[in-house]
Amino acid sequence: MFQLPYPVRDANAEQGSKDLGDLPEWNLDDLYTGEDAAELKRDLDWLEDACARFAADYEGKLAALDAPGLLDCVLRNERITAVAGRIMSFAGLRYYQLTTDASRAKFLSDMQEKITNYTTPLVFFSLELNRLPDDHLDKLLAQNGDLARYKPVFDRIRAMKPYQLSDEMEKFLHDLGVVGDAWERLFDETIAALEFEVEGETLNIEGTLNLLTDPDRDKREAAARELAAVFGDNVRTFARVHNTQAKEKEVIDRWRGMETPQTGRHLSNQVEPEVVEALRNAVVDAYPKLSHRYYELKRKWLGLDRMQVWDRNAPLPMEDPRIVNWAQAQETVMEAYNAFDPRMGELAKPFFNSGWIDAAVKPGKAPGAFAHPTVTDVHPYVMLNYLGKPRDVMTLAHELGHGVHQVLAAGQGEMLSSTPLTLAETASVFGEMLTFRKMLDKARNQTESKVLLAGKVEDMINTVVRQIAFYDFECKLHDARRGGELTPDDINALWMSVQAESLGPAFDFMDGYETFWAYIPHFVHSPFYVYAYAFGDGLVNALYAVYAEGNEGFEDKYFDMLKAGGSKHHKELLAPFGLDASDPAFWDKGLSMISGFIDELEAMED
Repeated sequence: MFQLPYPVRDANAEQGSKDLGDLPEWNLDDLYTGEDAAELKRDLDWLEDACARFAADYEGKLAALDAPGLLDCVLRNERITAVAGRIMSFAGLRYYQLTTDASRAKFLSDMQEKITNYTTPLVFFSLELNRLPDDHLDKLLAQNGDLARYKPVFDRIRAMKPYQLSDEMEKFLHDLGVVGDAWERLFDETIAALEFEVEGETLNIEGTLNLLTDPDRDKREAAARELAAVFGDNVRTFARVHNTQAKEKEVIDRWRGMETPQTGRHLSNQVEPEVVEALRNAVVDAYPKLSHRYYELKRKWLGLDRMQVWDRNAPLPMEDPRIVNWAQAQETVMEAYNAFDPRMGELAKPFFNSGWIDAAVKPGKAPGAFAHPTVTDVHPYVMLNYLGKPRDVMTLAHELGHGVHQVLAAGQGEMLSSTPLTLAETASVFGEMLTFRKMLDKARNQTESKVLLAGKVEDMINTVVRQIAFYDFECKLHDARRGGELTPDDINALWMSVQAESLGPAFDFMDGYETFWAYIPHFVHSPFYVYAYAFGDGLVNALYAVYAEGNEGFEDKYFDMLKAGGSKHHKELLAPFGLDASDPAFWDKGLSMISGFIDELEAMED
């Protein structure tokens, strides 16, 4: 199946402001000029023929190939992946620009079905590859250096060997994937069509979520209560989507013999379960010194006896509600990137002047933000919902980091460029940190420093604490679903079981907050995706500490790491920096940076 990464960043947005300047839009012509482009028809025709010829030439014959023959087979497969990826990138990006447009939704669905049908005959490739004896494959790799480049690809495919089904069953599941996609689209379209009435104004979900950051507490409360009311009205639909998706996953996992619901995600992330467990435990153990401690500080700053859920993302009383226009945002991020290394600035520049960013908030546009790599012979595209808040500048820095990473990794080719989720956040979070440090250096007084520092801590808590709480919720949800159908009340109870633990004793929870699981896209599109955010943040905090210590040649090592794409395991990538994510103490090192920022905030209180 060829799918786009869903925009999963936890960003808030509303209708754009005229003060933001000239916001860029995508120019998708580098993919195709339109649905009826001659090049698109040419590629679809080529793809159908190439898949059929590939199956005719290689099915049942992989074991008999010599090293050059297997290399040719891999290169042909890689070309098919690239053409299919280009088509799906174009269809998906157009859809995310306007998810409420029926013609764009139909085009995306039609392309998905065509490509699924064309590529079903290719399912044999990974199945036969997994049946090759280890010594036979090792011998072929030793004979041909060009083929040996693809060993990480073979290792990833062969990691699924214990969970492989019959050829016929694998083809059936490949075809059935279109049905699962339909449930994801139902979720997307339901979310995009929701309307919220707040103080006489009709808003979409982005505009309503954005009100949770409004300086006016009454407005925040009104938005939170309206979100709860609308989610409550639609909770049966969301519960049906979650029940169906979780059940489908349980059935497939059971047939494959997956040990846990998380096993598939760990395999695709190329990360050991014990490493994820160490991360999860380190974060949960740190709740009291991170989120609990910070929110108690924020409660005092806001002058409240108790925090309510609508106060979690409230601006601080001393915060200047200024708008950062697009030109200022671009200048801030580019200055930070260039200060680290001019090469990074050069890589970032085309995003701003070549139609690679879609920044404005528009009705029907997908929520959040993302950077999609498309294919290695084109370039990435970045989507934002830019509103001019300082945090939007950080989101720009984050997604631009993804884009730079994807450009650098493209040299690995289609099958080796893609990084597992756990490493995909490396350049994005690092770019955020560079931008934050640059903004902090420019702070005019202690109040401005305090606001920036508090904002960074909140972002880190959202990235680490909140995402691990999400992960625990998903673990409980999938475990409970194995015991039978879950009612909305069942899912609500699972959600609330992780909220108080992660947010801490400063909070009360309003009636209706129990449904706030309903709008999180991660749970539907990418089960167990969320721990990758915490993994990436912890990894980058440790990495940035090495940089701050003046590690010799850090910049060159950093670029080498990004250029490696998915060709190396996290252990190999981190070794030049003296870091090891499999060491439980590694996560404490990353979490101590967040704790240290909170120490600084507490010191400002004295």
